[in-house]
Amino acid sequence: MNDKTTHANPSKNRTPRHRAREFALQGLYQWLLNNEPASTIVNNIRAAHGFDKADSDYFAALLYGAIKDSVSLRETFAPLIDRGVAELSPIEHGVLLIGAYELKNNLDIPYRVVINEAVELTKSFGGIDGHKYVNGVLDKLAPVLRADEVAAHNRK
Repeated sequence: MNDKTTHANPSKNRTPRHRAREFALQGLYQWLLNNEPASTIVNNIRAAHGFDKADSDYFAALLYGAIKDSVSLRETFAPLIDRGVAELSPIEHGVLLIGAYELKNNLDIPYRVVINEAVELTKSFGGIDGHKYVNGVLDKLAPVLRADEVAAHNRK
């Protein structure tokens, strides 16, 4: 990634789904910077060290889905950010694509889990306060994409 990016050390506690999100973020990073075809990125990442511990199907669904739906996902979170989408760091941009994709399409995953996973990804790979930014954006996006779930949670 870049010099300002901190690299996460692999942890024994990471679930296969969390690892899938990490690899999907790496793939989105490559896609955002190099505009490589998703199939090329997927093939490269599947050969990466540690990929065998990731949920391969979930990784592919996230990466292909976030790329395929990137225009509509950006339109969904663009009104909630304080700058143009093009001004986001590639890490924040990638994490927001993953978070928005999961909020929109993976209704079996509680919205708070989606946000927490996005924050953890940003803490691992992003800039110093990037996780706060991602948290704020996804916290505003959740009621847009998951109104009933958020309302039910707030009534507790």
